[in-house]
Amino acid sequence: MSAIASFMADKGHKIVGSDRAFDQNPEHPAHRLLKSKNITIVPQDGNGLDESFDFAVFSTAVEPDRPDVIKAKALGIPIKTRPEYLAEIVKEFKTIAIAGTSGKSTTSGMISFVMKRLGLNPNFIGGGRVKQFKTATNLGNAVTGDSDYLVIEACESDGSIVDYKPLHSAILNLDLDHHSLEKTEGMFRTLIRNTAGIVTVNGDDQNLTRLRTKDTITFSVENSSNYRAEGVVYHPFSTDFTLQGTRCSLSIPGKYNLYNSLACIAVLSEMGISLKELTGVLHQFQGIEKRFDILLHDGKRLVIDDYAHNPHKISSLMEAVKNISVRVCYIFQPHGFAPTKMMKEQYIEAFTKNLRNSDHLVLLPIFYAGGSARKDISSHDLAEGIKAGGKSAEVVAGRRKILERAGEWDAYVVFGARDETLSDFAHDIVRVLQRSKRS
Repeated sequence: MSAIASFMADKGHKIVGSDRAFDQNPEHPAHRLLKSKNITIVPQDGNGLDESFDFAVFSTAVEPDRPDVIKAKALGIPIKTRPEYLAEIVKEFKTIAIAGTSGKSTTSGMISFVMKRLGLNPNFIGGGRVKQFKTATNLGNAVTGDSDYLVIEACESDGSIVDYKPLHSAILNLDLDHHSLEKTEGMFRTLIRNTAGIVTVNGDDQNLTRLRTKDTITFSVENSSNYRAEGVVYHPFSTDFTLQGTRCSLSIPGKYNLYNSLACIAVLSEMGISLKELTGVLHQFQGIEKRFDILLHDGKRLVIDDYAHNPHKISSLMEAVKNISVRVCYIFQPHGFAPTKMMKEQYIEAFTKNLRNSDHLVLLPIFYAGGSARKDISSHDLAEGIKAGGKSAEVVAGRRKILERAGEWDAYVVFGARDETLSDFAHDIVRVLQRSKRS
C-alpha cells in the first residue's frame, strides 16, 4: 500500500491513508516518511473519510468490519482492493510484471535499478525496498519516472495476478507458498496468456515445465536455455559467472540471486539492451532491504536480517549462509497460522535438510497481525518435527531470552515476513554483540 500511495502522490494525486501500525506507533519511520510526501495520515477510525473522496483502496488484509471500510460503504465511496487498483495502473503503462513464489522483490527492483542507471527512467511499484532508491522522502519501494515503462512485482497471494495485462512478464519459480502448486501454476498460465510481448521463464524449475513453450525465453544455470550462466563462482557475498561469453558479477550472494539476475538480463536483453550495457551496471545493484541484509560482519561474527518465510526462500537463504559460517544460529518467526499449517511439512523438511550439526534453530511464536484466524498450530509443532529429524531446534517465547544468550554463536540469521520489528531485533543482537566485544 505504501508503494502505491507514494507512487500516486509523486504523480500529483492527493492521498489520505490510515494504518493500524501507525495508530500503535506514530513514530513509525514509514509514517514520518509518507507525511513528508504530503500524504495525510489519519487514525483508522473512519473519521478521515468524507464525500470528497473519489475512491478508497484497501489492502486485502483489511477486514470488512474495520471502521474505514464501514464508513466508505456508508458514504457510497467506491471501494477497490489494492490488487484491483494496481491492475488499473498496469493498464496505463508498458508494464513489466515479475512473478514467482520467490525472488519477485529482488528481480523487479534489480530491473528497475538497471533501467534507471541506463537512463531509461522507469516507473516502479514493488514489494521490497531497493536500498539505492531509499532517500529521506522515498521508502525505496516506488519510483516515478518519465518513461512509459512500469516495473511491478506481480504477487499471486490473493489471486489478482490473473487481472494483470502486462507488456512483458517473467516467471522466476513455482513452489508451495500461499496456494497449492496447481492453483499457482494456473494463475501463472493466465498471466502468460495476458502478456502481449516477451515471456521469460526459469528453465531449471521443474514445476514450471508445462509453462515453457517454443515462444518463451528461458534462463538457467543447470539446463540449456536462451540465457545460461556458465563458469559460476559463488563467493561468500558475491557471485561471478559467464553469460554468452561475457563475464558478469553480482554484488549479492547465493544461487537464488543468480537466478534473479538471469531473469533481469533475459528480460532487458530481449527488450534490446546490450549485454555489455547490462553487465556494466548490474554489479552496482546492492539489493533489497531485509534481503540478506548484512548488519554485522567483523571477520568473526555475522548478523543477517532477511525476509525469507516460505520453505523455498528459507532453503535458498540457508544454502547461501553455509558459504560464510560453520556455526549459525537461525532465528525464524513463522508468519500467519493458516500459511504455517499449510506448509508445516515443507518447513520441517527445509530445516531438517539444511541445518548442519553445528547449527541451531530458534523458533519464535507465530506472528499474528490481527483479524480472524484459527490458532490451531504453533511453532512447537514445527520444532518437534525438526528435532525428530535429528536437528537442533527450540522455541523461545521472548526475544529478550535470545539477547541474554547472544554470543553463544558465531553467526545469527534473523528471518520472517511482515513484522518490521524483526529488523529491530536483529539490530538489537548487533548491539549486544558489539557491547560484549568491548567489555
